Amino acid sequence: MILRHVALTCSSERKSDRFYNNLLGLEKLEPKILPKRLAKAIFDVDSELLMINYRGEDVHFEIFITGNSKCSAKAIGHVCIEIDNLEVFLKKCDGLVVEVLRIPKGDRLLTFIRDFDGNLFEIK
Repeated sequence: MILRHVALTCSSERKSDRFYNNLLGLEKLEPKILPKRLAKAIFDVDSELLMINYRGEDVHFEIFITGNSKCSAKAIGHVCIEIDNLEVFLKKCDGLVVEVLRIPKGDRLLTFIRDFDGNLFEIK
């Protein structure tokens, strides 16, 4: 298993840049917009979200800018892990009765799971 990224929230791009870029020295990549449809399907947030990636040699943070909206950090925060075999992993999830979310994005499916306390994991 490989840790791919950790997703957190920040209230503004300025604060996000100050912390992840200025303090931690991570490279800021081009901001992207997560469309409302995907934000709703993945996080149950009813608005599009600004997403900024900050990368270093061995670290990747995916920061969602919430502004003054009522987006919950718990709803958006997640950990992305990479596994060897998705089908074997999904069968194990079924056997343990772990919630699996398969969300269409273009011609592929995004896969998320929730642990038994509701924490969200993206599976690659």
